[in-house]
Amino acid sequence: MVSLRRALAILLLSAGCLPSPYDRAARTDTVEGYRAFLRENPTHPDADAAESRLEELEFEDAKKLHTVLAYKRFLEVYPDAPHSRTAKTLLEGLRFNAAKEAATVAAWRQFLQEHPEGLQRDEAKRLMAEVETRELATTQDPRRLAEYLRERPDDPRRMEVESRLDGQAFEQARSGGAAKLFAYLKDFPAGTHREEARGLLLELEVEGLLVSGLVDEAEARVKAHPLGPTLTGFPARLARARAEKAALAQPEPLVQAAYVGHYLRDLEDLKRAMVAPDALDRWQAAEEMGQHVSVRAVDPLLDALRSARNPLIRQNALESLRTVLASLPRPVADYEVASRLDALRERAGSAEMYLTVAVLLDLSGQLAQASTEYQRAFDTGVPDPVVLRRWVDIREARKQPFSAAVAARQLAVWALGVAREETVTAEGRVPLASARQLCAAAVNARFAAGAISRARAASNEFPEDLAEFERRAEEARRLAEARLADAELLLREQSPGVRTCADRGVSERLEGGVKERTAALATVGTKLPQVGRLLLELARERDPSPQVREAASARLTALKPVP
Repeated sequence: MVSLRRALAILLLSAGCLPSPYDRAARTDTVEGYRAFLRENPTHPDADAAESRLEELEFEDAKKLHTVLAYKRFLEVYPDAPHSRTAKTLLEGLRFNAAKEAATVAAWRQFLQEHPEGLQRDEAKRLMAEVETRELATTQDPRRLAEYLRERPDDPRRMEVESRLDGQAFEQARSGGAAKLFAYLKDFPAGTHREEARGLLLELEVEGLLVSGLVDEAEARVKAHPLGPTLTGFPARLARARAEKAALAQPEPLVQAAYVGHYLRDLEDLKRAMVAPDALDRWQAAEEMGQHVSVRAVDPLLDALRSARNPLIRQNALESLRTVLASLPRPVADYEVASRLDALRERAGSAEMYLTVAVLLDLSGQLAQASTEYQRAFDTGVPDPVVLRRWVDIREARKQPFSAAVAARQLAVWALGVAREETVTAEGRVPLASARQLCAAAVNARFAAGAISRARAASNEFPEDLAEFERRAEEARRLAEARLADAELLLREQSPGVRTCADRGVSERLEGGVKERTAALATVGTKLPQVGRLLLELARERDPSPQVREAASARLTALKPVP
């Protein structure tokens, strides 16, 4: 049977009755047929004819669909075909109509980008100019106006657009807070609202003095400033601040017990303690300074963070800054941050300045920008334990346990280096600074070990690496604690009353103050009706302890409304 079929095929071929592959494709005259022919017979004498017909069929299909995608696909396959010019014209028409329907500058700009030499280019430019005029007349987006000015420096409407941009930028700055106001002053050196912006910044500065209890300073600042008379609400605000200060100054024991300042050393005393010879005095002063909800605490804490040698001083300064800025009213805290950033960015050129900028950005919630500044401040050759601890906290908050463990390992390596390098010998009579540095090493090694342990519990990633990190942190902890014990033993031999790393005198006093204030606020509203509500409001708004603020808020809710 097979032989018979083969013979029949030969006979038909010799008689010219069997169609060629091209004839079979031509008979069907479809895209699929010609594609199959070309795929199976790439060198056939009729391949060119097949390709020409395939192009015609593909173009006909594109015209039937009449979509941007159909014409784009045709042009991608046949960029130089006879029908490509017609396809480009049809594609341009579709895009022109789409841009006309959208009627936005962005749509026309996109059309001109895709058809820079198109037949409808001039008409598109004319229509884009019309739309641009309408958009410029109605837009409330300063970025759009600024973009227009950059693109059209010689436009006759420039002054009008600049005026509108100035006004809109100021309105956004007015509602956006101190950082936006400083940005407005920088971006609009000839802005018509500069005096208003400075007046608003002065108002924030003065409010910071008032909420810090610096009432006389606030009054003097307003009187001396040329823009002072523009603060029309200041007299009423000053009267309120004086009433608050008078209430807190009452000698009544219950009033004093409800006020955080009663439990703290004076701010000036703490500033002096911040330069004491013993690093323990300095880090305890930094810890206590964070309880002063005052704008006057910000710069001493920044100075300690920037320049102190012992990491525990710097760590406590960072935590205290966080407490102060979180306890101040938000607009005031934003002003304190923005005013310092505005000054620092003009002269930041050292690791210490980069760190200050990073911390201010971090504590104001601008973590993405802060991360860049932390990197600029960080020296891999001399790692900063304060930055490493912050990286651990950030990465844990982001649910990145392995990354947190990597930073913790670096912290452990730093602690191990300190433990090995600090000299502890009886002959050398251990310097106090060395013992305090070993205290910092032990504290940070324990922190690192805890972070790595948490990472192992939370992640299955790289278990062998995490196990090695944990061994290194444990080694650092054991050695640092052993060297610290040796150093403090020698110190106690030399000075029996010397305080050690474990001293929590300040912490315990502050913790006791929280308990006493909470208890006092529970009764101050009923026992002292004349000032009780005011004291509760001050505690709710400005106490550095979340526990006290919560207790004050609950008591205010329970009190009867003011008639």
